[in-house]
Amino acid sequence: MSGHSLVDWLRAQEEQALVELLRARPDLATPPPPDTTVLATRAGMRASVVRACEDLDSFTRTVLDALVVAGADTDPQPLTRINRLMGKGVPAARTKQAVRALREIAVAWGPDTAISVLPSAVEVTSQFPGNLGRSAPQLDELDLPKVVDELDAGERRLLETLAAGPPIGRTKDASRVVPLERAENPVQSLMARGLLLRRDPETVELPRQLGLLLRGDRPMGQVQVEQPALATTERGSSTVDSTAAGAALELLRHVEGLLKLWSIEPPGVLRSGGLGVRDLRRLAKELDVDEPRATLLAELALAAALVGHSEGTEPEWVPTTHADTWLAAPAEQQWATLASAWLELPRLPALAGRRDEKDKLLSALSDDLRRPVAERERKRVLGVLADLPQGACVSDVGELVAVLAWRAPARGGRLRDELVRWAVDEATAVGVVALGGLSTAGAALLNEGPAEAAKRMLDALPEPIDHVLVQADLTVVAPGRLEPELASDIALVADVESAGGATVYRITEGTVRRALDAGRSAAELHELFKVRSRTPVPQSLSYLIDDIARKHGQLRGGAAGSFLRCDDPALIAEVLANPDITRLELRRIAPTVLVSPLALAEVLDGLRGCGYAPAAEGPDGGVVDLRPSGHRIPGRSRGTRRPFLPTRPSAEQLTSVVRQIRAGDRAADAPRGEAVSTSTIGTAATMALLQEAAAANRSVWIGVVDSHGTASQRIVQPVSVAGGVLEGFDHGHGVVRRFPLHRITSAAVVEEQ
Repeated sequence: MSGHSLVDWLRAQEEQALVELLRARPDLATPPPPDTTVLATRAGMRASVVRACEDLDSFTRTVLDALVVAGADTDPQPLTRINRLMGKGVPAARTKQAVRALREIAVAWGPDTAISVLPSAVEVTSQFPGNLGRSAPQLDELDLPKVVDELDAGERRLLETLAAGPPIGRTKDASRVVPLERAENPVQSLMARGLLLRRDPETVELPRQLGLLLRGDRPMGQVQVEQPALATTERGSSTVDSTAAGAALELLRHVEGLLKLWSIEPPGVLRSGGLGVRDLRRLAKELDVDEPRATLLAELALAAALVGHSEGTEPEWVPTTHADTWLAAPAEQQWATLASAWLELPRLPALAGRRDEKDKLLSALSDDLRRPVAERERKRVLGVLADLPQGACVSDVGELVAVLAWRAPARGGRLRDELVRWAVDEATAVGVVALGGLSTAGAALLNEGPAEAAKRMLDALPEPIDHVLVQADLTVVAPGRLEPELASDIALVADVESAGGATVYRITEGTVRRALDAGRSAAELHELFKVRSRTPVPQSLSYLIDDIARKHGQLRGGAAGSFLRCDDPALIAEVLANPDITRLELRRIAPTVLVSPLALAEVLDGLRGCGYAPAAEGPDGGVVDLRPSGHRIPGRSRGTRRPFLPTRPSAEQLTSVVRQIRAGDRAADAPRGEAVSTSTIGTAATMALLQEAAAANRSVWIGVVDSHGTASQRIVQPVSVAGGVLEGFDHGHGVVRRFPLHRITSAAVVEEQ
């Protein structure tokens, strides 16, 4: 068996093969293993094997099941036996390819005549690999084909049902085993013959030998060699892109609505974090969308840093300063910001509204929606669509689910299939996918980044139009995407009533008043509709504008930072006429009252500087003290830190690790004399041995512990030993290195052969 050990097999591999192993299983390289023995030990650890097998496709996992069924975890098995287990219709070349894939990740090793698998691979496979039960040693002594032929129809039918899988069945007849002559049903009869195993009082299990026999020429059952077919429909890239552009414009409109709503009435942050159910429903109602869509919009706004939660005792979800920059950006840039945020979103918005294993409600915007698999699974789904010809669309999302389930059945856990559907729904809402196909902008986002995606989206967006259609019922129809300036003007004087290919706005007394409040005059509103409308402006609209304008502004209000009052109108006039006080921006609103937009302290200081002696007045008319009580700075909100994502090691780093492993192997194999250990003899003896080796030009074997606490072995030719440091030529790395003496645990002279 020693010739077939994983350590021996790894030692025999080329350097590049080990580099590829560490690339496929980067956890094996951290920290760098000192030699192949440690590398093999790590490779066999259950947690590492589980990670290594996550990306195996369904067929390769079936081959791994066949190796376990054959017993390759205890005794090497020939490839010919695995081929027989895979059964009729499975090409031998395909099985050999799967075994090669298992060797590349060191889950299997050895030549085709003696393939072994890691013992921990048994835990990676299902409880019943290949849907086969456990072996019953007592059946090996029976002529099973003859025994099965002698069974009656009911007994054989029961065995065939369990042979199809799973191999266990629940029945009350398993409560006790009775002699064959007292058996009253097929279950009791088969148990009496030893052809069914009793697991517990209500469960029986079909032995593996019978399952293999009854399956005939397909011992592992129906094996799906290739991934399921994915039916597609050719819709053309232009159709896909234009549909995606429409979804993108709808997304931008909804996010703008969210920012507008939360700017006026920001919702509160739940005590446990997140957005409350009532606030989510209100958002959905205001935007005229369903709650899952509202959740996605809120999550995108948060991920793009357009909203955040304020500090304080009662924090709220409010737009950030980034929202103003975003609102002023072109549509394609706005979309790219949101689409990029969605692609990298480390959360699953679709979980909002569900309950976790502790029956806790999962809220939108809360940390409960974070899932490490979110971004990775999203990109896996888009990767399948990216492999399709341009303009090809998936006809049935269920087929896409089946393809991804075949490619990596262990990915995603219990949410595996739902993750695919959620990703497609969200990608469609964002405009990355349309009609079941990846848009050109979506492909650019996936492969080239948001800047290139914005250019592709700009090409897909319809040209903005410079006109509207005013109707007699005081509605304004925008037959497409409006120019930014026109869109702003219309949004000021009208509210959106319905959106789609054409947007319908409604003009009311309130919207006209809103435009007048913003500084527009009646003449400017008449001119807007006269110039921009392709239909005649109805008289009812003109009358409405003029009527509201006549009433508007009769009562006026303004903001004032401070006021001055004096019972002597002459003193008020003197102050107002003083040229040195002009900078205080005083304005008379009554014979004895002046107002200023400046703060009261600033106004009083200015007056005192001109020779006056004003006093500060409180709400009750009494004199108040305005002297500052100390410096104050605004509280800074804490930034959100992204979770640390470890970077994958480079090819150069992996090559260095492999060379270090090889050096450790050579050091372990090198013949050496009696070792000096610092733990028993001390550093002085070690130093003396190293100095003698340097003088005699002899190589030494040393044991070293690095700064991470990892022990390794080296063969070094000492050059100098001074100042608590060994400087010598490291034969494993081919360079001169320095080793602190306090990190050298043992040393021995390498014997010449």
